[in-house]
Amino acid sequence: MSEGTSWEPLRRELDRWQAAGRAARFWLRDDDAVEPTPDLETLLALTGRYDIPSTLAVIPALTGEALAARLAEEASVAVAVHGWSHTNHAGRERKKQELGSERPADVVLAELRDGFRLLQRLHPARFVPILVPPWNRIDAALIPALPDLGFAALSVYGRAKRNGPMPLLNTHVDIIDWHGTRGGRSEEELVAELVAELGDRFAGSDEPIGVLTHHLVHDAAAWDFLSALFEQTGRHPAVRWSPAPALLQA
Repeated sequence: MSEGTSWEPLRRELDRWQAAGRAARFWLRDDDAVEPTPDLETLLALTGRYDIPSTLAVIPALTGEALAARLAEEASVAVAVHGWSHTNHAGRERKKQELGSERPADVVLAELRDGFRLLQRLHPARFVPILVPPWNRIDAALIPALPDLGFAALSVYGRAKRNGPMPLLNTHVDIIDWHGTRGGRSEEELVAELVAELGDRFAGSDEPIGVLTHHLVHDAAAWDFLSALFEQTGRHPAVRWSPAPALLQA
């Protein structure tokens, strides 16, 4: 399918929004940032070209001054807390999880407190008090304690449940095929998911649509999709790409 054909369903949906005088909110979360790399440079160049604000979920235990120096002048980049060390503590038969029930809660929360303080210090102008659990998983018993650590929101994957213990700023469309090629997913599948999310919002949901990326594992298909997505939506009157800090205040 040509690019023009594969993106046509999204264009039709956005035209419907425009005709109704409405604009959908999108946001971009990119996980696993640690240090400056060529792949990070590609992401920053791409988002900069289309004026797309982004949120980097940074792994506190693995990062340092180098990333802080690189991001210091990137006004459209926010930094969130991606767990502590992105270490899997789950058993062999369980799904990967760092923030689970395998360890005492006070140990896990102490790591999150340290990660929060470290990234707040390293990125004073970029830091947002959002916790992004590694693998998008966290033991529900830990969540009520997060506001006391300073967190204002939690970001995982999937539609946000209402009336939870704390605000959710979730992602909904993951561009990576984790169970197959571990590269970019097909353009047609991703466009269909975006259209479905837009349809849900048009029907009444006010949840921002979160696009999830992982710059360190992007192949050509992932970069091509992201570039095409920004081309289709970056300046469309029915789309608002929003920075995470603004969404927290909404």
